Amino acid sequence: MFIDPNQGAGVPTDQPASVTLPDHNYEDVRLLLLGSLIAVQNTIALLFKLNYAEPNDWSRPLATGRPNEVMAILTKRVRVD
Repeated sequence: MFIDPNQGAGVPTDQPASVTLPDHNYEDVRLLLLGSLIAVQNTIALLFKLNYAEPNDWSRPLATGRPNEVMAILTKRVRVD
């Protein structure tokens, strides 16, 4: 394919050279799940099914010091505007 050296390679001439993306505000939110291991795992699976977060985005289940209780933490960036 021949490209005219007087034209920018790959840049369409009918569009502006720089495209400004919309400015969005984002914030971090943290979700904390507390419960039995199976309840926490099931909730993580449900949130994945709802396309909210990937299971690997959560921390590994951490013991809380209470009997039969673990916690898992997710930090997610969300758009606020």
